[in-house]
Amino acid sequence: MTDLDQLARALGRSLKQLRVRRGLSLDALAARAGVSRGMLIQMEQARTNPSVGTVVKVADALGISLTTLFEQGLRPAVRLTPPGRAVRLWSTPAGSHSTLLAGTEAPGPLEMWSWRLMPGEGHTSDPHPPGTTELLHVTSGVLTLTVDGESHEVPAGTSAAFGSHVAHGYRNEGGEPVEMTMAVSVPPPR
Repeated sequence: MTDLDQLARALGRSLKQLRVRRGLSLDALAARAGVSRGMLIQMEQARTNPSVGTVVKVADALGISLTTLFEQGLRPAVRLTPPGRAVRLWSTPAGSHSTLLAGTEAPGPLEMWSWRLMPGEGHTSDPHPPGTTELLHVTSGVLTLTVDGESHEVPAGTSAAFGSHVAHGYRNEGGEPVEMTMAVSVPPPR
């Protein structure tokens, strides 16, 4: 069994448990998340490798972090995530990638990410729920951060904070890799 297969199975188990615990039918969760009922069935049965955007939409609709979707068993008071357990959710053949490092549910989903963008590559994100905030810190290269159609250069050593309830994206327009750490805070479900 490959790592992706194990990841899909963990996602499927967690998704079904969380959906049932919240008393949501497949149809209700699909409507909340803006994804098809068929996609949710495939995810719960570990028959698909959904896009990061789809997984984010489902997590947002459940009011949880992505970490919660991939966790199994009881959560200890201190939860350590060794490098081999961090979840790489997005990557390109050139070497760009994002890795979910840690997350929690108090008071709403809070996630910490490690990103690497190779020259000429980028990633766009759909708007998150109102009240969502992102913090990022660039450790190498120059990131071009676009928020609601406006671009900002964020060089190494610089941090940025923004409301991510609007369309946003990250791009490397330079000649060296961009490395950054990001935190995403989603408000608790209403």
